[in-house]
Amino acid sequence: MTSTPAETVKCACEDCVCVVPVAKAVSRDGKAFCCEECAEGHPHHAGCDHAGCTCHG
Repeated sequence: MTSTPAETVKCACEDCVCVVPVAKAVSRDGKAFCCEECAEGHPHHAGCDHAGCTCHG
């Protein structure tokens, strides 16, 4: 039996370094984001809280 790896995409937030499985991505305006904070454009300048990522919008 052969398994296929989950398709992943880089978060659409410019400063974000996260890569997220397409099935778990937050979709906004046709773009895929790693979380709601990135998808909303960091309105409160909070980061995505993923290890190694320093995005804050």
